[in-house]
Amino acid sequence: MSDRNPESSNLNALNRDVTESILSLLPIPSLVRFSTVSKLWRSIITSLPPSPSPSPWLFLFGIHNTSSFHNQSFAFDPLSHSWLRLPFPSLPSLHLVGSDRFLFSTAPRFSFSPILNPHWRPTSPLRFPRINPLLGVFPSSSKLILVGGVASIGGLVNIDDRSPVQIYDSALDSWELCPPLPEAFRSNAHETLSSALCKRSFYVFDVTSCFISSFSLDTYTWSDVQTLRPPGLLFAFLNSCNDALVLGGMCYSDRGFSFNLWRVDQGSMEFSEIAIMPDALLFGLLVDSEDEDDAHRFTTLKCVGSGNLVYVFNQDAHKKYPACVCDIGLENGKCTWRSLPNLPSPLNKFHKLVTFCSTLSITDVFHSDEAHIGA
Repeated sequence: MSDRNPESSNLNALNRDVTESILSLLPIPSLVRFSTVSKLWRSIITSLPPSPSPSPWLFLFGIHNTSSFHNQSFAFDPLSHSWLRLPFPSLPSLHLVGSDRFLFSTAPRFSFSPILNPHWRPTSPLRFPRINPLLGVFPSSSKLILVGGVASIGGLVNIDDRSPVQIYDSALDSWELCPPLPEAFRSNAHETLSSALCKRSFYVFDVTSCFISSFSLDTYTWSDVQTLRPPGLLFAFLNSCNDALVLGGMCYSDRGFSFNLWRVDQGSMEFSEIAIMPDALLFGLLVDSEDEDDAHRFTTLKCVGSGNLVYVFNQDAHKKYPACVCDIGLENGKCTWRSLPNLPSPLNKFHKLVTFCSTLSITDVFHSDEAHIGA
């Protein structure tokens, strides 16, 4: 006959369940600290399931062209509303793109690494190495898509190339060539394009001309080029948020300058306004200079979005990269804005900023070796 006390076992099980429930509500930085409390807590924390609706983090990698000592990287956790300073990874090259929990080095050889615990994995050779391409990771797939950018041939840049779209399958370590970016985008393919992957389509949007086209991940074909320009739009960026296209950009109207967000219907390309940034936040992002005309003061603004959040920030080093975020309400449709705290000091000046947002889970912290593209 067993001398094990069933009530004691139930109590222990309940204690673990309660502990899991409490810990699952905490931000990742707190979980990392609490994982050192005991072996039991570490075991619980490292086995927590991913959140069903995680809020995306904002990542900022600042690159100095001549001194890697001045490189810095930061991550903003929206749950704890705080910036974290990350160790800057060793880089295969300075040509970086970030997406879906990974950093990608695109030239001269393509490789990728988890964001938090860098270990670079080279792929089979690209047919057409790219600098500053658009990149998207297929949802629930081992594939990614590479669009636009400029060709890198023997360290030289070819701005007149018509390179095809390239799709990589990490399960097979192979590249597939697809029809190139439509002609309307190619003259600015490395400077003024933004992109969003939404419901099996990869959208390309020209920030200034407002041309838009989509590449089907099922048929591998491009749609006709259209124009997406809300009234008064000066420039904008396209994002995918909660399986919907969201356009964020600067407008000028009788009311003056404003930064607006619109939801875009994928079928009709019709748009509806969902939020306007409060004036106090907008002008807090701007460079205060009497030498700048009104319109030019906004040109260093950029926005990136994913999930329920859209981040807007200033890429100008003189302002030390201020940022704010809009939380897009799903249930009541209400959007709320808030400013982000200042980046941690000391803060260097950079020649290039790589910025993107991505969800993270505790698995990305403790089991990064198991990370796979699209998983």
